[in-house]
Amino acid sequence: MGRYQEVEDLITGLQEDFSKFYEKDNQAAGTRIRKGMQELKKIAQEIRTEVQETKNKRAAETKK
Repeated sequence: MGRYQEVEDLITGLQEDFSKFYEKDNQAAGTRIRKGMQELKKIAQEIRTEVQETKNKRAAETKK
């Protein structure tokens, strides 16, 4: 569950920046949000790849 925790930590870390951007019009917080969202996208893609590889590996082992 390490990857899940990584995603959760990233989102939690952005919570304050979301508040600053949307409620206080802090433009620098918007930049940090965009950077964090890009990192989230990267992590999500890595997780998708890992899941697909694991799924394929398990399917191949089942066929043996």
